[in-house]
Amino acid sequence: MRIGVFDSGLGGLGIARAIMERLPEYDYLYLGDTKRVPYGNRSQQTIHEFTAQALNFLFGNECQIIILACNTASAESLRKSQQEYLPQNYPDRRVLGVIIPAVEAAAEAAERKVGVIATASTIESGAYLRELNRQCPRFEVVQNPAPLLVPVIENDGLKYLEPILADYLEPLQTCKSLILGCTHYCLIKEQVRKLFRGTVISQDEVVPEKLADYLARHPEHDGKLAKRGQRRYCVTDLTGSYRRFAHRLMDQEIELELVAL
Repeated sequence: MRIGVFDSGLGGLGIARAIMERLPEYDYLYLGDTKRVPYGNRSQQTIHEFTAQALNFLFGNECQIIILACNTASAESLRKSQQEYLPQNYPDRRVLGVIIPAVEAAAEAAERKVGVIATASTIESGAYLRELNRQCPRFEVVQNPAPLLVPVIENDGLKYLEPILADYLEPLQTCKSLILGCTHYCLIKEQVRKLFRGTVISQDEVVPEKLADYLARHPEHDGKLAKRGQRRYCVTDLTGSYRRFAHRLMDQEIELELVAL
């Protein structure tokens, strides 16, 4: 059995790479739904349907645990996947998200004013605000959508990044910690740290440790996972630009396999 990592596109490769570096012995299957990216402009019902199709593919390809690296899917579908999809289809398997680990890191930092920067759809979902209010009810939360960052990152436009990023960060500078609420942002975390005065929480730094802790606490799942170090990367649409972006995220050439959901 494998660990699956799912994203609506290729941004989740940054999370997958970090997990693989932290836990290199496990077998992994990555799925990017590049044919239908982005999910953020879809209805909640459509996001549920797309996520369920991705889960069907990953569980059907021997995944025991799946990480929803997509913040939109984590925001809109994680709870439904855990409470409805799994009991009906795969009650002995697990689906985990990336929002709770980031919020837990903010809680551990114990800074009373937390900022969140993410895509507009993730901010509008209220997922970070709900989880921060649940875990840290006394914290003040400031959120700011950053719709231009993903296009800049994906189109190799980092030379244009600093003024755009500075503008997005300005309303958050009174915060003591900042959650980077998009998988793409792990590519620009050092630029954020140069501009933001407080603690920066990047998902690629917190999710691997949380997964390692989860596996240590749940030997019933860890014991089912193969430890041969095998990797498989699947996408639902494949272009030259996707190959180049995957290379940037993984810092090496990887074989992208075209699949249908």
